[in-house]
Amino acid sequence: MPTLYQDRAGISLYDAQFANSEFDSHGKRERGPIPARIVEQVVDRLVRFQGVCDDFQVPRENVYVLATEATRTAPNSEEFRARITERTGWVVRLLSKEDEGRIGALGIASSSRAVAGLAMDLGGGSTQLTWVIAKDGVVTTCPKGSFSFPYGAAALSARLEQARRAGGKAESELKDEMKRNFQDAYRKLEIPESLLESSKAEGRLDLYLCGGGFRGWGYVLMKQAEVSPYPISIINGFRAKRDDFHNTAAVLHEVSDSEKIFGVSKRRASQIPAVAVLIHVLMDALPTITHIQFCQGGVREGFLFDKLPQEVRAQDPLLAATLQYAPPSADEIKHLLLSALPEHAAPIEASHPPSSLSPHFVTSLANILFAHSRVPRESRTATALHSSTTGLLASTNCLSHTERAMMALVLTERWTGDMAPAEESYMHQLRRCISAQEAWWCQYLGRVAALIGEVYPAGCVPKEHWRVQLATEWDLIMKKKERRDLLRLKIQWNSDITATSGTTGEWLQDWAEKIEKAGKKKSWIRAYGVRLEVVMS
Repeated sequence: MPTLYQDRAGISLYDAQFANSEFDSHGKRERGPIPARIVEQVVDRLVRFQGVCDDFQVPRENVYVLATEATRTAPNSEEFRARITERTGWVVRLLSKEDEGRIGALGIASSSRAVAGLAMDLGGGSTQLTWVIAKDGVVTTCPKGSFSFPYGAAALSARLEQARRAGGKAESELKDEMKRNFQDAYRKLEIPESLLESSKAEGRLDLYLCGGGFRGWGYVLMKQAEVSPYPISIINGFRAKRDDFHNTAAVLHEVSDSEKIFGVSKRRASQIPAVAVLIHVLMDALPTITHIQFCQGGVREGFLFDKLPQEVRAQDPLLAATLQYAPPSADEIKHLLLSALPEHAAPIEASHPPSSLSPHFVTSLANILFAHSRVPRESRTATALHSSTTGLLASTNCLSHTERAMMALVLTERWTGDMAPAEESYMHQLRRCISAQEAWWCQYLGRVAALIGEVYPAGCVPKEHWRVQLATEWDLIMKKKERRDLLRLKIQWNSDITATSGTTGEWLQDWAEKIEKAGKKKSWIRAYGVRLEVVMS
């Protein structure tokens, strides 16, 4: 669902319950009620949001106020919720521990086109662990719900402080307790055989993370990424390998050495040491995890996702987001793009297109291929380059960073034009966020898209009067006494029709040469490329 408006109040209800407490003789902090001052702050923000809902004409029955761990366990929970109802008329729905975990898992499912793996939500007071599989709009999670632990970012910070005050083996005993609990939960999760078998066959098991504590960790990993500065500032869809995620020492050093890290508030930064302990224990307890994906979705997104019918949940997010920009002949444009991609693998080398250039991706590309036509010519390339991060697709919630980078790179080639040095640098950073294979095929497909755009400038393909058709075939050539793959792109143009539109064979030849140059070794990306020959008839 596209977001029309989003707001956030920087209030931690969990922290507020410990704000005025002191350590007792056992080194433990006593939990107090939510202070009256904080209650009024929350109510004031909800009253303000009530006005926002009125401005957007949201029907009263479409407003839901959900409360999770910090409210559920607060000593004055009932009074707090009654005060909200008194001022706003809204009744607070108090989620059970099980519902919170289930809806949190749905939030993770809403964050990506397909999800299959373990899922964790890290709040202030607790963290939940479950498994989730989302495919074709059907979301399944552990029948037992989520396993909840009192290891939220704020709660664990307090327990670690308590353990360090106690001294001796208190801290190591806390870590041992956490490890036992995680391992016990993993055994009781009843992970489906299908997930375990696919994990074993592919040699990977994904862990999906949501919640502010984990997102803060993700932003630090972005800052530390090999691609620096990291060009995509959206946390949703950011992926990390196990070793980078588990390198807690490097993350702690980054936080202590930096005055300010994008996406990490002072409060989040203060909780990073506790999150580091959680991650270190978690990776020791669950050694099968290989890849980690950060998700923006949580309880709010999961609650809304749960209300969507299955056929809507099944929609590809990129496809749904680009549909509003589709040209009149989107299907015909899609078939032209697909016909420029070889269907079969190359005879010798690994020269085939990557699986990420899927039919869904190409369909989405056809939808958005003409969206920047209205932009001044000298700005089109730069605008297209930023389209998936700060432009048309920036608000699309469910895209991976690979999809964002690939879409931007294809559209950049589609709108050929001069680029300022800063834009060129940004383009190279985006290329480094994906594989060399993906980057080169984006360059090739983008140049094919440029030819299609020039032949059909309005995205309108007359059904009976085609102007150009494309086809591909693999061939073998001799290069330095070795047989090498060659991809031949065949461009057939209708001279009777194209002449009336001012399109000539000579003009098309110029575009064909631009495509063919992508196969030259100097146009290869990180030593990857495919030799090309473009033939016109």
